[in-house]
Amino acid sequence: MKDFKDKIAVITGGASGVGRSLAFALGREGAKIVIGDVDDDNMASALEALKSEGIEAVTQKADVTSADSMAALAEKAQSEFGGIHLVFANAGIGAGEGGNMWEYDLNDWEWGFRVNTWGVINTINAFMPRLVEQNEESHFVVTGSGNGAFLMYPDQPIYTATKASVHAITEGLYFQMQRAQSPVQVNALFPGPNVVDTGIFNSDRVRPEDLPKNPDKPDSGITSVDDMKNMMEQFGMTLETTHPDEVAEYALEGLRENKFFIAKTKESTLEQIKTRFDCIVNQTNPPMPGL
Repeated sequence: MKDFKDKIAVITGGASGVGRSLAFALGREGAKIVIGDVDDDNMASALEALKSEGIEAVTQKADVTSADSMAALAEKAQSEFGGIHLVFANAGIGAGEGGNMWEYDLNDWEWGFRVNTWGVINTINAFMPRLVEQNEESHFVVTGSGNGAFLMYPDQPIYTATKASVHAITEGLYFQMQRAQSPVQVNALFPGPNVVDTGIFNSDRVRPEDLPKNPDKPDSGITSVDDMKNMMEQFGMTLETTHPDEVAEYALEGLRENKFFIAKTKESTLEQIKTRFDCIVNQTNPPMPGL
C-alpha cells in the first residue's frame, strides 16, 4: 500500500504507545482513524490531539478480550467510514511477573493470554471476514515481539509465551492469505530496535476486576521504562530506548514495501537470533539471551 490517503485504519490499543503513534503517522498522511481501547482517559486525550491536527478520527471503548467488543469495533469502523483498509491488532499488556515461574499467580497467566493472544484471535475473527469480503488491497498488521517470536527471555515467561503464540498465529494467517491469493496482506510488526518507551510496564492501570493482582505473589517491581533503566544502572548497564514514533515511521515504510517482517533490529540481537537458530539446527544447548 503506497498511499494512505483516505484509507480507514483501525487500531486496537490505539490510545497510547505504539498504537497512538500509528494513529498520528497514518492520520498525517490522510488516513481516517478508528481507535479502540479500554483506557478512556488516554483515548479522549488522543482523540483531542488528533482532531487538533485536522485528522479525521473516532474512538470506541473496545476490549480485545471480548469477541462481541471486537465485532462492535468493526461495525463502528464500517458504519462510520464505509470500509476498512488497515487493521492493527496492537493491544497488549505485560503481566509484571517476577521470580520463579511456578510461583506466578494464575490470574497473571490468564490475563496475559486473554489480552495478548486471545486479543489477536478476537481481532482476526472480527475483521478478517470483512477484509476478505471486500476483496481489495488491505492489511492486517499484528504487533508482535522478538521476545517470544525469536528469543526466549527468562524473566518474562508469560509475555514471552503469549508473543510466541501470537507470532505462530500471525505467520499462519499470512500463509493462508498467500495460498488464497488474496489481496488482504498480513504483516508482523516488531517494535524496536531497543526497549520501546510505552505504558506496557504499567499495564495494571487497565487490569480487569475479575483478575485481580495477588500482592503475595512475586512481582518484577518495574512499572515504567525509568524503573528498568534504574535497575540496569545498578548493574553498571545503560538501557537504550526507542520512541513509539520511530516504530510507527518504519511500520509505514514496511507496509509500503509489503514486508511480512517489519522490524528494526540491532546487530547484537541479530547475532543472538542466529545463534538460537543454529542451536535448533545443530541440536545444541541455547545460551542465555541478553538485552
